[in-house]
Amino acid sequence: MYIPAAFAESDLHPLYKLIEQNSFGVLVSQVDGQPFATHLPFLLDRAAGPHGTLIGHMARANPQWREAAGQTALAIFSGPHAYISPTWYEAENVVPTWNYTAVHVYGRVQVFEDKEVLLEIVQRSVRVYEQTMPRPWSFDPASSFVERLLMQIVGFRIEIERIEGKFKLNQNHLAERRQKVVRALRERGGENAEAIAAMMQTMLPAED
Repeated sequence: MYIPAAFAESDLHPLYKLIEQNSFGVLVSQVDGQPFATHLPFLLDRAAGPHGTLIGHMARANPQWREAAGQTALAIFSGPHAYISPTWYEAENVVPTWNYTAVHVYGRVQVFEDKEVLLEIVQRSVRVYEQTMPRPWSFDPASSFVERLLMQIVGFRIEIERIEGKFKLNQNHLAERRQKVVRALRERGGENAEAIAAMMQTMLPAED
Protein backbone atom coordinates (compact mmCIF):
# COMPACT_ATOMS: atom_id res chain seq x y z
CA MET A 1 0.00 0.00 0.00
CA TYR A 2 1.30 3.45 -0.89
CA ILE A 3 1.66 5.33 2.40
CA PRO A 4 3.11 8.86 2.45
CA ALA A 5 4.95 9.50 5.71
CA ALA A 6 2.32 12.01 6.89
CA PHE A 7 -0.40 9.35 6.79
CA ALA A 8 1.52 6.35 8.18
CA GLU A 9 0.19 4.72 11.35
CA SER A 10 2.56 2.25 13.00
CA ASP A 11 1.12 2.05 16.52
CA LEU A 12 -0.41 -1.41 16.88
CA HIS A 13 -3.22 -0.32 19.21
CA PRO A 14 -5.11 1.83 16.65
CA LEU A 15 -4.39 -0.73 13.93
CA TYR A 16 -5.86 -3.55 16.02
CA LYS A 17 -8.81 -1.34 16.97
CA LEU A 18 -9.58 -0.64 13.32
CA ILE A 19 -9.47 -4.35 12.48
CA GLU A 20 -11.78 -5.25 15.35
CA GLN A 21 -14.26 -2.49 14.54
CA ASN A 22 -14.19 -3.24 10.80
CA SER A 23 -13.58 -6.97 10.88
CA PHE A 24 -15.39 -7.80 7.64
CA GLY A 25 -12.33 -7.69 5.43
CA VAL A 26 -10.94 -9.04 2.16
CA LEU A 27 -8.53 -11.99 1.93
CA VAL A 28 -6.33 -11.88 -1.18
CA SER A 29 -4.14 -14.76 -2.38
CA GLN A 30 -3.30 -16.57 -5.62
CA VAL A 31 -5.55 -19.12 -7.33
CA ASP A 32 -4.27 -20.59 -10.60
CA GLY A 33 -1.62 -17.89 -10.70
CA GLN A 34 -4.13 -15.05 -10.51
CA PRO A 35 -5.15 -12.76 -7.63
CA PHE A 36 -8.27 -14.09 -5.89
CA ALA A 37 -10.24 -12.24 -3.19
CA THR A 38 -12.85 -13.39 -0.68
CA HIS A 39 -14.89 -11.08 1.56
CA LEU A 40 -14.90 -12.56 5.06
CA PRO A 41 -15.35 -11.78 8.76
CA PHE A 42 -12.09 -12.12 10.66
CA LEU A 43 -11.25 -12.65 14.31
CA LEU A 44 -8.11 -11.02 15.71
CA ASP A 45 -6.12 -12.69 18.46
CA ARG A 46 -3.82 -9.90 19.63
CA ALA A 47 -1.76 -12.17 21.89
CA ALA A 48 -0.99 -14.95 19.38
CA GLY A 49 2.38 -14.39 17.73
CA PRO A 50 4.65 -11.34 17.77
CA HIS A 51 2.13 -9.14 15.93
CA GLY A 52 -1.14 -11.01 16.49
CA THR A 53 -3.03 -13.57 14.42
CA LEU A 54 -6.08 -13.47 12.17
CA ILE A 55 -8.53 -16.39 12.34
CA GLY A 56 -11.50 -17.26 10.16
CA HIS A 57 -13.31 -19.77 8.00
CA MET A 58 -14.68 -19.97 4.48
CA ALA A 59 -16.92 -22.22 2.42
CA ARG A 60 -15.33 -25.51 1.41
CA ALA A 61 -16.70 -24.86 -2.09
CA ASN A 62 -14.54 -21.72 -2.31
CA PRO A 63 -11.44 -22.62 -4.40
CA GLN A 64 -9.21 -20.12 -2.59
CA TRP A 65 -8.34 -22.30 0.40
CA ARG A 66 -7.03 -25.20 -1.71
CA GLU A 67 -4.03 -23.17 -2.86
CA ALA A 68 -3.78 -20.69 0.00
CA ALA A 69 -1.99 -22.97 2.48
CA GLY A 70 1.61 -21.79 2.76
CA GLN A 71 1.03 -18.69 0.64
CA THR A 72 1.70 -15.22 1.95
CA ALA A 73 -1.74 -13.64 1.79
CA LEU A 74 -2.99 -10.09 2.19
CA ALA A 75 -5.96 -9.20 4.39
CA ILE A 76 -7.47 -5.76 3.82
CA PHE A 77 -9.55 -3.86 6.37
CA SER A 78 -11.23 -0.58 5.46
CA GLY A 79 -12.31 1.86 8.14
CA PRO A 80 -14.32 5.08 7.96
CA HIS A 81 -13.96 7.24 4.85
CA ALA A 82 -15.38 10.55 3.61
CA TYR A 83 -15.19 12.87 0.62
CA ILE A 84 -13.50 16.19 1.37
CA SER A 85 -14.63 19.22 -0.64
CA PRO A 86 -12.00 21.89 -1.40
CA THR A 87 -14.59 24.55 -0.50
CA TRP A 88 -14.31 23.52 3.15
CA TYR A 89 -10.72 24.79 3.39
CA GLU A 90 -11.79 28.34 2.43
CA ALA A 91 -8.45 28.66 0.66
CA GLU A 92 -7.04 28.87 -2.87
CA ASN A 93 -5.13 26.22 -4.81
CA VAL A 94 -6.73 23.25 -3.06
CA VAL A 95 -8.35 20.20 -4.59
CA PRO A 96 -10.95 17.58 -3.67
CA THR A 97 -9.72 14.53 -1.81
CA TRP A 98 -10.92 11.55 0.19
CA ASN A 99 -10.04 10.96 3.82
CA TYR A 100 -9.94 7.33 4.88
CA THR A 101 -8.39 4.71 7.14
CA ALA A 102 -7.15 1.28 6.13
CA VAL A 103 -5.02 -1.55 7.49
CA HIS A 104 -3.20 -4.19 5.43
CA VAL A 105 -2.03 -7.41 7.05
CA TYR A 106 0.41 -9.92 5.53
CA GLY A 107 1.21 -13.45 6.64
CA ARG A 108 1.33 -17.11 5.68
CA VAL A 109 -1.95 -18.98 5.59
CA GLN A 110 -2.51 -22.15 7.61
CA VAL A 111 -5.60 -24.16 6.64
CA PHE A 112 -7.52 -26.43 9.04
CA GLU A 113 -10.01 -29.18 8.23
CA ASP A 114 -10.06 -30.87 11.66
CA LYS A 115 -13.59 -30.88 13.08
CA GLU A 116 -12.57 -29.82 16.59
CA VAL A 117 -10.58 -26.86 15.30
CA LEU A 118 -13.43 -25.81 13.02
CA LEU A 119 -15.92 -26.06 15.87
CA GLU A 120 -13.72 -23.84 18.04
CA ILE A 121 -13.50 -21.22 15.26
CA VAL A 122 -17.28 -21.23 14.71
CA GLN A 123 -18.01 -21.05 18.44
CA ARG A 124 -15.62 -18.15 18.87
CA SER A 125 -17.11 -16.33 15.88
CA VAL A 126 -20.62 -16.72 17.27
CA ARG A 127 -19.53 -15.43 20.69
CA VAL A 128 -17.89 -12.35 19.20
CA TYR A 129 -20.60 -11.38 16.74
CA GLU A 130 -23.63 -12.30 18.85
CA GLN A 131 -22.50 -10.60 22.07
CA THR A 132 -24.23 -7.32 21.24
CA MET A 133 -27.51 -8.94 20.19
CA PRO A 134 -30.48 -8.50 22.57
CA ARG A 135 -31.11 -12.25 22.36
CA PRO A 136 -27.77 -13.88 21.40
CA TRP A 137 -28.07 -16.95 19.20
CA SER A 138 -26.48 -20.19 20.37
CA PHE A 139 -26.24 -23.72 19.05
CA ASP A 140 -25.71 -27.27 20.23
CA PRO A 141 -22.19 -28.40 19.17
CA ALA A 142 -23.32 -32.04 19.20
CA SER A 143 -26.29 -31.53 16.87
CA SER A 144 -26.46 -33.09 13.41
CA PHE A 145 -27.01 -29.60 12.00
CA VAL A 146 -23.62 -28.44 13.30
CA GLU A 147 -22.03 -31.67 12.08
CA ARG A 148 -23.24 -30.89 8.55
CA LEU A 149 -22.16 -27.26 8.89
CA LEU A 150 -18.59 -28.19 9.78
CA MET A 151 -18.37 -30.43 6.72
CA GLN A 152 -19.08 -27.42 4.50
CA ILE A 153 -16.33 -25.12 5.77
CA VAL A 154 -12.57 -24.94 6.26
CA GLY A 155 -10.72 -22.84 8.82
CA PHE A 156 -7.60 -20.75 8.51
CA ARG A 157 -5.23 -18.68 10.59
CA ILE A 158 -2.71 -16.07 9.51
CA GLU A 159 0.05 -15.18 11.94
CA ILE A 160 0.76 -11.54 11.16
CA GLU A 161 4.22 -11.05 9.70
CA ARG A 162 3.68 -7.44 8.62
CA ILE A 163 0.97 -4.91 9.36
CA GLU A 164 0.67 -1.42 7.91
CA GLY A 165 -1.86 1.32 8.43
CA LYS A 166 -2.81 4.39 6.45
CA PHE A 167 -4.84 7.02 8.28
CA LYS A 168 -5.27 9.79 5.70
CA LEU A 169 -6.81 12.60 7.76
CA ASN A 170 -5.53 15.86 6.27
CA GLN A 171 -2.31 15.75 8.33
CA ASN A 172 -0.61 17.55 5.42
CA HIS A 173 -2.76 20.66 6.03
CA LEU A 174 -2.51 23.36 8.66
CA ALA A 175 -4.50 22.83 11.86
CA GLU A 176 -6.85 25.72 10.98
CA ARG A 177 -7.86 24.07 7.72
CA ARG A 178 -8.28 20.70 9.39
CA GLN A 179 -10.61 22.22 11.98
CA LYS A 180 -12.75 23.66 9.17
CA VAL A 181 -12.97 20.19 7.61
CA VAL A 182 -13.99 18.71 10.97
CA ARG A 183 -16.81 21.25 11.28
CA ALA A 184 -17.99 20.62 7.72
CA LEU A 185 -18.01 16.86 8.21
CA ARG A 186 -20.05 17.19 11.39
CA GLU A 187 -22.53 19.45 9.63
CA ARG A 188 -22.79 16.97 6.78
CA GLY A 189 -23.51 14.15 9.20
CA GLY A 190 -23.65 10.43 8.61
CA GLU A 191 -21.75 7.59 10.24
CA ASN A 192 -18.62 7.81 8.07
CA ALA A 193 -18.37 11.61 8.07
CA GLU A 194 -18.78 11.79 11.84
CA ALA A 195 -16.24 9.01 12.41
CA ILE A 196 -13.65 10.74 10.22
CA ALA A 197 -14.34 14.05 11.97
CA ALA A 198 -13.79 12.41 15.36
CA MET A 199 -10.49 10.86 14.26
CA MET A 200 -9.31 14.14 12.79
CA GLN A 201 -10.20 15.98 16.00
CA THR A 202 -8.01 13.67 18.10
CA MET A 203 -5.02 14.59 15.91
CA LEU A 204 -5.51 18.35 16.23
CA PRO A 205 -3.42 20.29 18.75
CA ALA A 206 -5.28 21.13 21.95
CA GLU A 207 -6.79 24.59 22.04
CA ASP A 208 -5.53 27.01 24.71
